[in-house]
Amino acid sequence: MDEKRRIAVVIPKYGLVGGAEGFAAELTGRIASDPRFEVHLFANRWAAADDRVAFHQVPVVRFPRFLTTPSFAWFARRRMSAEGPFDVVHTHDRIFRADLVTLHGIPHRRWIRDVRRKKRMSLFDRATARMEDFLVLRGGCRRFLAVSSLVRKIFLEEYPVDPGLVTILHPGVDMAPYERLERERCRPEVRNRYGIGLDEPLILFVSMNFHIKGLDRVLRGLAHLRKGDPGARFRLLVVGRGDENSYGRLAKELGLGSAVIFAGAVAKEKLPECYLSGDGYAMLSRFDTFGMVVLEAMAAGLPVLVGGQTGARDLVRDGENGFVIEDPDDAVSVAGRMRQMLNGDHPAEMGMEARRTAREHSWDKVASEVVGIYESIWSDRRLAAS
Repeated sequence: MDEKRRIAVVIPKYGLVGGAEGFAAELTGRIASDPRFEVHLFANRWAAADDRVAFHQVPVVRFPRFLTTPSFAWFARRRMSAEGPFDVVHTHDRIFRADLVTLHGIPHRRWIRDVRRKKRMSLFDRATARMEDFLVLRGGCRRFLAVSSLVRKIFLEEYPVDPGLVTILHPGVDMAPYERLERERCRPEVRNRYGIGLDEPLILFVSMNFHIKGLDRVLRGLAHLRKGDPGARFRLLVVGRGDENSYGRLAKELGLGSAVIFAGAVAKEKLPECYLSGDGYAMLSRFDTFGMVVLEAMAAGLPVLVGGQTGARDLVRDGENGFVIEDPDDAVSVAGRMRQMLNGDHPAEMGMEARRTAREHSWDKVASEVVGIYESIWSDRRLAAS
């Protein structure tokens, strides 16, 4: 039997709350289940151990704060040196050297300037950006994986990297819970829990950051929908933790009142039931490098409404499995798309197409693509050595 390939995966937090953390856990677990590979994880914290993966804790200096990123990179290098060598180093964060980098976010300077809109970079921001520069420009990276075309575009605007080395690899979704649960059971159970009629059109909004994900934009779109059609029937179920008081007041000011229900945080394993109770999903983010919840909603067979600055728009075919709003602050356009999503000619067909799209992005397929990239890295290395 051939000797196992040794893979090092690096990320500060593994399997905890967050898109990058969840992405790394889903991907790493599947690759580790392949008997051809021996997977080692280098992280500061993780949600739960996995006996398929060898875990190595990486210390972090948290004070002063500007040392957080470089200290993780420094200690990760020491731990990998002690446990190596490795056939491939795959990082999800900023370290000194790697073969493969998954780009979950945009370059830190662009994040601070264009998204946070800060005039000055803090010492922490400067240290983080310098670590990123080192990895991209001097870290020996052979390939980069961008989670969306939005991320790829901004990355290539910021760094002089060969575009051929930057591949788009969207996150995946676990279809099992959505195919195991029955919509006919989830729909009445969830709706009864929150006082929603079975025949009321229901839009879902799922987020732990109401501002970034654009809940105010969703509310204003619904207000315009009602303004144009006072008899329009709909409910909005807001799932997640946020400033319910402020957004509840905004809903009342907009005349939505009891149409908006705040469910609070829901356990991850219970989210599929919520999705399966709805008729559509809306997320009008101010900026989002992908948006895993969009893919989860599609897995439940919901047509989706997303903003133009959302990476998950890559998966949305306008009018087929959802809609893209280029300017989510245009409440009139948002209202029109919401009306189409809930009361259009083919909402059921759109939902089925959304589910087909999700099936094309299973985590198993994502893992298979990543293994193919590992193999191309090994092949390139052999050619360079010959």
